[in-house]
Amino acid sequence: MNVAILGLGTVGTGVRTIIEERVPGITVSRILRLPADVCEPCMTSNYDDILGDPSIDAVVEVMGGLEPARTFILQALAAGKHVVTANKAVVAANLGEMCRVAAENGVGLFVEATSGGGIPWIASIAKVRRIDEIGSFSGILNGTSNYLIDRMRKDGSTFDAALARAQELGYAEHDPSADIDGIDVANKTIISAAAAFGCDCTHDLPVSGIRNLTKDDMDAFAAEGLIVKLIGRGVCEGARYAVAVEPQLLPADSVEACVPDNFNIATLVGTTVGPLKFYGQGAGSLPTGNAIVQDLIDCEQGVRPSFDLDSSITYDPSLLVGDYVMRADAAAMPAGGSARPDGTSLFTGLTALAAREMLRTTIEADPAAFMARMPDPQ
Repeated sequence: MNVAILGLGTVGTGVRTIIEERVPGITVSRILRLPADVCEPCMTSNYDDILGDPSIDAVVEVMGGLEPARTFILQALAAGKHVVTANKAVVAANLGEMCRVAAENGVGLFVEATSGGGIPWIASIAKVRRIDEIGSFSGILNGTSNYLIDRMRKDGSTFDAALARAQELGYAEHDPSADIDGIDVANKTIISAAAAFGCDCTHDLPVSGIRNLTKDDMDAFAAEGLIVKLIGRGVCEGARYAVAVEPQLLPADSVEACVPDNFNIATLVGTTVGPLKFYGQGAGSLPTGNAIVQDLIDCEQGVRPSFDLDSSITYDPSLLVGDYVMRADAAAMPAGGSARPDGTSLFTGLTALAAREMLRTTIEADPAAFMARMPDPQ
């Protein structure tokens, strides 16, 4: 099978390396690069060279961003070429349209690498759904945010110091907003919900990040035997579902609380199989490249993933209710909470949507305010 790679950055390089060293049945025949970077005969800066080449069976999109990635993916599908992508932002924003175009042209859209890096998360969801309904999923789905929390916990680093180190190591971008504000996890949560619940998941989900998390916050949580993690989650009951991304407090001895560095963990709960956990590298050249090449091998063997997005289930934020702790200046603290000895306040029985709105209005008065969901009842 001949493939073209769009972009030769960190992930694209990993894909090429794995194919050339380990997968003799697949050939990288074309690579799309910027004009200044074209330095090999297989490289081109003209996408039409790839679209118009009938020998190319599949296109691997690893450029990132929304455009031109969306246009290139849709053009490849319309041209009868399979598409494998690691681009969670473009897939989350356009999954329904991409699935429709893929189906119309009899080709596959493969998105394993968008969620969880090298973890076989989307494929495992699909396998579980052959027998079970999935009632819920949750997980640490962003390695950068987990690395920051882990460094603050283990080294006593400040948030800014941990972030600077993550940027030095290449875990965080120069602009880390997508990672620390929960945007990256939101994209993966949308894709996971589509796979788990069979719905074209809402994009208007409550999303909170860890930008305002401090070492003092973590010390206060640790005194209660708790660790904070940034969690994406979804639940489904009957014809209703809900999704959210937010900092979650967890018992310090729980599996998720102990996930180190830039690793990810994802959990689903099926009707008969019960809870399943998947752990591994959530990003990086070779782990993410591995997920892409696994998709290419499936494609070569005739496997065609499908997303049933026609479910009639509706978004109902009342399905995600919990208790929340907030740290804010006294003058900015919302009414209705119970004061705690450390100066924070506890708010009970909030939906994730209501908690996000409360935090948003509080930040207007205190830009440094922070809120986290308390541990769920055991």
